[in-house]
Amino acid sequence: MLLIKNSILADPASGTTRRADVLIAEGRILKIAENLPSGTASPEVLTEMPAGAGSVSPAGLAESRENAGSREPVVLDGSGCVLAPGLIDTHVHFRDPGYTEKEDIETGARAAKRGGFTTVVMMANTNPVIDAPELVRANLEKGKATGIHVLQAAAVTRGMRGKELSDLEALAAAGAACFTDDGLPITDEKLLFEALREAAKLGLPVSLHEEDPAFIASQGVNAGPMAEALGLGGASALAEEVLVARDVLLAANAGASLVIQHISSGLSVKLLRAAKSFGIENIHAEATPHHFSLTEAAVLSHGTFARMNPPLRTEADRLEIIRGLADGTIDLIATDHAPHTTAEKNRPFGKAPSGIIGLETSLALGVTNLVRPGHLPLLELLRKMTVNPARLLGLPEPRIEAGAPADLVLFAPDETFVAGSYASKAENSPFTGETLFAPVKATICGGKIVYKA
Repeated sequence: MLLIKNSILADPASGTTRRADVLIAEGRILKIAENLPSGTASPEVLTEMPAGAGSVSPAGLAESRENAGSREPVVLDGSGCVLAPGLIDTHVHFRDPGYTEKEDIETGARAAKRGGFTTVVMMANTNPVIDAPELVRANLEKGKATGIHVLQAAAVTRGMRGKELSDLEALAAAGAACFTDDGLPITDEKLLFEALREAAKLGLPVSLHEEDPAFIASQGVNAGPMAEALGLGGASALAEEVLVARDVLLAANAGASLVIQHISSGLSVKLLRAAKSFGIENIHAEATPHHFSLTEAAVLSHGTFARMNPPLRTEADRLEIIRGLADGTIDLIATDHAPHTTAEKNRPFGKAPSGIIGLETSLALGVTNLVRPGHLPLLELLRKMTVNPARLLGLPEPRIEAGAPADLVLFAPDETFVAGSYASKAENSPFTGETLFAPVKATICGGKIVYKA
C-alpha cells in the first residue's frame, strides 16, 4: 500500500483541486480524505472502495484485511506538491529497434518516468520501420518490462516510403495505438485519403508530420535571417501550412481523427482555428514545449541543440501557438522526444540530425512558460497532457478518484531546479542549465513508485 499525504490534488477531468491524502492499494486509488493516519490499512478503510469502480480484487481484499494489523503503507510526503494524473505523451522516439545507441525502450521509459509520464506512444521511424504486426507486438512486449505504459504507433505506408499502404487492419489488431509516417510527410494525396478512410473504420487516429519538401531548402532552421546567418536556405513555414490545409480537408471528408504534429507556424494555428469554427471535428494538434518556449534565435546560441523539424520560428509564431493553447485550438502538448548522440549533434549545423530530447523538461517548461506567466491555468496545462491525449487514444479518462488506476505524478510547482543530468541516453537539449519550475518528485504507475527524486 502507498499513502500520499498533504498534497494538492489536481484533477483536470473534473476541473477541481483540493488538499487531501490519497491511499493506494493493488494499483488503484483506495481512499481520498483529509488527514489519513499512516496506519490506515485497516479492514474498515479497505472496504470503502466504491462498488463497480475497479475495486481491489476479492482475493486481494481478503489478504489486505488479514495483514492490515501487521503492515502500514509506504508514505510519501506531498507537502508543497501537486498530485495529478500521470502524464501522457502522444509522440516520442525511443529509437528501438535499429538506433539504440541514441535511446532504447528501457532508457526512454526511464526518462519518461523522471518527467512524470506514465504513458507514451513511440513513433514508427525505426530500423526496421514499424510497419508489420510482429514489430508492433515485439515493441509492446519490451515496453511491459519498463513499469509504465509504452504504446506503439505503426507506419501508414510500408517502409515509410509513401508509396503503398501498410496493412492497417493487421497493425491495429496487433495493438497499434495510432498510425503515422512521422518524419517523412506523405505527399500522395490519394494514398493519404485512402489511409484516413481506413483508419476511420478502425477507430484509430492518424498523426502527421506536416512539411512539404517542395518548400524546404534545408531542414532544421526557419527560412529567413537565422538561416541566412548559418549560410542555409532553411525551411519555410509554407511547407507546414500547405499540408495542414490539405490534410484538414482530407480528414474531414474521410471522417478520420487527424493529429497535426508539433505545430510551429502561427498561420497553421489560425487555419486549424478556422476549420474548427466551420464545424470540422476530430482535428487535433500538438504543441511541443520547445515551440512554445523558444524562437529561431535559439539556433545562434544553442547551435545544433536547437535544430529540429519543423524548425523554431518567429516570436509571432510562438505567441500564436500560445494563443492556440489558451483557446483550445491546440489540445495536446507532446514532447517529440528525439534523442541523438553527442557525436551526431557535434557535426556542423547543416549535417547534424534534427531533434531534441524533451521528456524530462516538458512539465517544467509548461509550468514555467505557460502557467506562471498566466497563459494557461495549471488544470488546463494538465488537461492537455493527460485527459486530452487519453481521449485521442481511446484510453480510460485519467481521474483522481476512488477506484481509478493509480497512475500519478507528484510535482512541486513553486520549487526550481536546473535542467540537466538526464536519465535519457542523450543530452541534446537547449534547456540544459536553465532554471525551471516544477521538478517531479515522484511518478507512480499501477500503484508502484517508478521514480522518486
